[in-house]
Amino acid sequence: MNMIYRETLKNGLRIVCETMENYRSVSVGVWIGAGSVFERTPAEAGASHFIEHMLFKGTYHRSAADIAEEIDSVGGNLNAFTSKECTCFYVKVLEENLPAALDILADLVCNSKLDPDDIEREKGVVLEEIAMNEDSPEDLAHEELCKAYYSGDRLAMPVLGNAESVGAFTRDTLTGYMKQFYKPDNMVISAAGCFNPARFRELVEKAFTITGKARFQLRQPRSGKVVQPF
Repeated sequence: MNMIYRETLKNGLRIVCETMENYRSVSVGVWIGAGSVFERTPAEAGASHFIEHMLFKGTYHRSAADIAEEIDSVGGNLNAFTSKECTCFYVKVLEENLPAALDILADLVCNSKLDPDDIEREKGVVLEEIAMNEDSPEDLAHEELCKAYYSGDRLAMPVLGNAESVGAFTRDTLTGYMKQFYKPDNMVISAAGCFNPARFRELVEKAFTITGKARFQLRQPRSGKVVQPF
């Protein structure tokens, strides 16, 4: 029988999980209330999606190559997506590799370097994605439908942003946006599959908090100095 568990940690981080019999794998997602509907100024257009890209570019503990190699070494699958209302980072691994998977997820979300050089390089990737979207009749039709149907509402805004806003992104723009939304009480950690709920809670608390306080931090690039905790 599948069981659903819900809990809110002291720092506001919510846990929702469901055990599933006859499975050996477990899928975990970090869901953040950050999408295009929350981008309130023209300068923020596309920030949620751009940050999703950037968090895979390296942390203060792992390079981009380290992240990929650690997941590949256990046969796991790590990915992310951004929608109009949320950003999700997710991983699927065998149950015995859950501690390592949670540590990597927490590292991505909590300790990203957001190196200015990486930001400049990633602009080209996202700008190409915007161009490809504009060249796809299906994608373009969907965007035009949203603009018409949700006219006057934030739901009309494209998830990718636009060439002007993306081209102007700086580290300050991105960290300012993250300070608003990448915080424990705006996140849900979900899991489904083969795992022990009590053990999962312990692993989440260890990975995403330090003595009950939020682990989320922003630092200056190439420095160990903490500038602003989330």
